[in-house]
Amino acid sequence: MHRNNSAGVVRRNVNQENIYSGPQNYPVLQKQRTVLGVLNENDQQKRSLHQVPPKPNSIITLGIDNGFSTTKSSTTFAECPVTIVSNPNFNIYMEDEVQDEVEISEYNLTSELETKLGEVGHVPKPAGDCLFLDLSEASPMVIDSSIRRFHYDSDEHVDFLAVEEYAEDIYQYLREAEVRCKPKFGYMKKQPDITASMRSILVDWLVEVSEEYNLQTETLYLAINYLDRFLSCMSVLRGKLQLVGTAAILVASKYEEIYPPEIDEFVYITDDTYTRKQLLRMEHLLLKVLSFDMTVPTVNQFLTQFLKEEGIGGQMGTLAMYIAELSLLEADVCLKYMPSLTAAAAYCLANYTINKDFWPESLAAFTGYSLSDIVPCLNDLHKIFLQANFQPQQAIKEKYKSSKYLGISLIEPPATLPLEFSSAIEG
Repeated sequence: MHRNNSAGVVRRNVNQENIYSGPQNYPVLQKQRTVLGVLNENDQQKRSLHQVPPKPNSIITLGIDNGFSTTKSSTTFAECPVTIVSNPNFNIYMEDEVQDEVEISEYNLTSELETKLGEVGHVPKPAGDCLFLDLSEASPMVIDSSIRRFHYDSDEHVDFLAVEEYAEDIYQYLREAEVRCKPKFGYMKKQPDITASMRSILVDWLVEVSEEYNLQTETLYLAINYLDRFLSCMSVLRGKLQLVGTAAILVASKYEEIYPPEIDEFVYITDDTYTRKQLLRMEHLLLKVLSFDMTVPTVNQFLTQFLKEEGIGGQMGTLAMYIAELSLLEADVCLKYMPSLTAAAAYCLANYTINKDFWPESLAAFTGYSLSDIVPCLNDLHKIFLQANFQPQQAIKEKYKSSKYLGISLIEPPATLPLEFSSAIEG
């Protein structure tokens, strides 16, 4: 079977140097996939149903930025860009599969064991000549849930994962860590072959990928942090930009998700533009460049903490998440601010849009940010919010149109902010 041009597969050609215009028929794909291709020289986004695989010897230019100059070396990507030395002393040991049930032959339980099993409400039954004991029910680690039931019965909501007594210490640690893990502002000026618009297209595609595979919001933020930190010190040709982004979301999925997508899935969503081997090599390089420092504070972490501190959810909380996610597209603007400050600005803008209020005193005390500290970032986020309808990249807006996100992206942003903010910005 073949498909024609009317097929519903959207291919965004941002990764390939040439656009193929050959035969009109291709084999039918098993399912719809989100595909990114290569930018042309004018940085315009192309769409086509036909692509050719990249040349196997495509060149990627990698260089270490020492702050004064960029030492670059061109490498054929068919070769591994990082020397991998096998260590004969390093072995991976796979434990035998744990059995859920233990077989006890001859069915001779002592009265003591029967008593213990009776205490946890489970008396095993014989099956032929054997007894199958369910360890999950007969475990000696019985949790006393009387306290939890007490609060539940008294209609008092208790969040056992909130750890309020540690919230301030956690916040202070994240504030220290965000300085260490922040990408370099203005790194795109040192990139010889990619531009800010190419990065925006890649981020837009990563948003679509995260939605297609139902990834956590934090996974998306981590992937973009890894991408920006990598590009802060490595020069990459446009033909390999998507490979870096795919490796970033692969690593973020492994870090954050309980069940991350398989590697072959990430190869599949690139329309097989890259091979499994190339993706694994890029993953290796990404981890090496980032020094395996994968635990980083993100805007999402700070914003979630602020909303929880104030007990905010629903429309206002979702709007704050939407505004924060819009900031991911604008590296040239938002990377000059710390993630905690961006999160505070997103909170303020959402609060003003919904409640005509800005920064509560309680959060000012908790975060150490005054309203005047937030104003510059707030002003930039407001501009991004106003331009959301006119952006060529619409994945975030489409995402937040769904009922899952309360259709929050349909809310009109405030045309202006109060006049006192303009004087504060000028001052």
